[in-house]
Amino acid sequence: MSETVERHEFGAEVGRLLDLVVHALYSEREIFLRELVANAADAVDRRRFEALTNEALALPAEAKLRITPDKAARTLTISDAGIGMGKAELAQHLGTIARSGTRAFAQSLAEAPAGEKPSLIGQFGVGFYSAFMVAERVEVTSRRAGTEEAWLWASEGKGDYTLAPAERADAGTDIVLHMKADAEEFLEPFRLSAIIRKWADHIAIPIMVVKDGKEEPANEGTALWQKPKSEVSEESYTEFYRHLGHMFDSPWATLHWRAEGALDFSALLFIPGMKPFQAVEEERKSPVRLHVRRMFITDEAELLPPFLRFVQGVVDTEDLPLNVSREMLQATPVLARIRRAVTNRVLSELKSKAKDAEGYAKFWENFGTVLKEGVWEPGEHQKDVAALLRFRSTAVEGWTSLADYVSRMKEGQEAIHILVGDDAAALAKSPQLEGYRARGLEVLLLSDQIDAFWPERLGSFEEKPIRSITQGAAKLTPAEGEEAAPDVSALLERLKTALSEHVSEVRATDRLVESAAVLAAGEFGPDLAMQRLLRRAGRGFAGGLPVLEVNPRHALIRKLAEGEFDDAALAEQAGLIFDLARLQDGDSPRDPADFARRVAAALAG
Repeated sequence: MSETVERHEFGAEVGRLLDLVVHALYSEREIFLRELVANAADAVDRRRFEALTNEALALPAEAKLRITPDKAARTLTISDAGIGMGKAELAQHLGTIARSGTRAFAQSLAEAPAGEKPSLIGQFGVGFYSAFMVAERVEVTSRRAGTEEAWLWASEGKGDYTLAPAERADAGTDIVLHMKADAEEFLEPFRLSAIIRKWADHIAIPIMVVKDGKEEPANEGTALWQKPKSEVSEESYTEFYRHLGHMFDSPWATLHWRAEGALDFSALLFIPGMKPFQAVEEERKSPVRLHVRRMFITDEAELLPPFLRFVQGVVDTEDLPLNVSREMLQATPVLARIRRAVTNRVLSELKSKAKDAEGYAKFWENFGTVLKEGVWEPGEHQKDVAALLRFRSTAVEGWTSLADYVSRMKEGQEAIHILVGDDAAALAKSPQLEGYRARGLEVLLLSDQIDAFWPERLGSFEEKPIRSITQGAAKLTPAEGEEAAPDVSALLERLKTALSEHVSEVRATDRLVESAAVLAAGEFGPDLAMQRLLRRAGRGFAGGLPVLEVNPRHALIRKLAEGEFDDAALAEQAGLIFDLARLQDGDSPRDPADFARRVAAALAG
């Protein structure tokens, strides 16, 4: 027998290339099983296709992939009933790095009708060599369908391989991996099953793992997203959603469609019905899984933009080229078009669901904060996302949209008014609102941290500028029946002198009705909410000190304007007013202990 063994050199610089495959090409060793299963699935598909014109090549009644671990022998065997390979094919496809039989076969089918082409997974011919990440020796026994001869290919991945006659009862291929000492984890049936579920759960061919002499199914074998919607029940959708995202609820929305034409892909996406335990605000990446011809490739393809990262699901395409590692996607125009199409479909679904105000409110309370990032990030979807935003308001109960706000704007009102803070309930009681309420002007109450950022980026909605009511002087027309304000200009100068280290200006305002004073930001630079965030982060900002606005009609301001206070007494009162204004705005007094002392002294009279 040894006389018939032929020794051959690999057809490329195999030492360097195998070293690349084993140590650099793949980041996870378990990938080897995905690659070998993909090759086996391709072989079965090739045999099924060729049997269309040659009945002698027909698959066995129960074609399957069989994975058999043997701890005693320290071997792992992967068997299929596929097309198999003859001597020449073994030398050609396994003896030359980066020459793939699958790829050559796919090229030969270029003229075949689209509906008759098998779904081929492997394309680049290096996946087989990933076996050497875990195996010190690899043996391949294969018999080409329609022939009687079998051949054994064997190599230790060190520059050469051998070919020898062999025996195999039926057509197909057996790959035997002689495992390395540090790879014995891949001889555990439960570990093998877990890898199959992760990487190849939806390959149509049954994959069996042998445990204690019995075959146990390792894959589901049906790609739910490939089925017509009419054939999938709500229960099946929910079960798959829970399996996919490890969730316990039911999806709030299910999107299932197939795109055909310029792009060819299937998608099954879910919008969760509840927040996940791990906040989606933390990880700004889309978890949607990318499959190519039903084979899981990665969940890091970022198929949706970060502001839609709460969406779970699968996108499966046959059009997407991959690089040789099959882990890192090429930046291809096809992938960019798929991303755009999937994003547009999700936004369209949200727009449709938003017509049901009560149902949409549940979604908004779960994921509204994340969706707002789509307005902060400029791009083609900014206006679409803006239309999906919801807010609390001084004019209506519940949530309202920017479009609804614009429809309620008073005649002559030029801008959309907003007030940003940390808590919507506290904002609703803010003295900043007094003058707007007195004039029947609606103000949107924004209480998420990102609300300090996106309004300036969006700028306007339906040609109406978005303005923070804490920025710049309030430009309010006199309220009906409002008495003329007394002249307190002399007091304003004295207050500004007393507070020169803390304010840039002291001015009278019409924005207050019941309160004595309030802070405002300058006309340019960040508003008060943004200033608070920047101070908490230890960041400086342009725009200078805040402005102190006082209500000239308030009894306290009148008392100070009409009374005789020396500079020291007025400075004491000015400091108290300034700290009260800070408290009203959500900040602490400059010196809490001193503030408490002054308040106690004032109360004592």
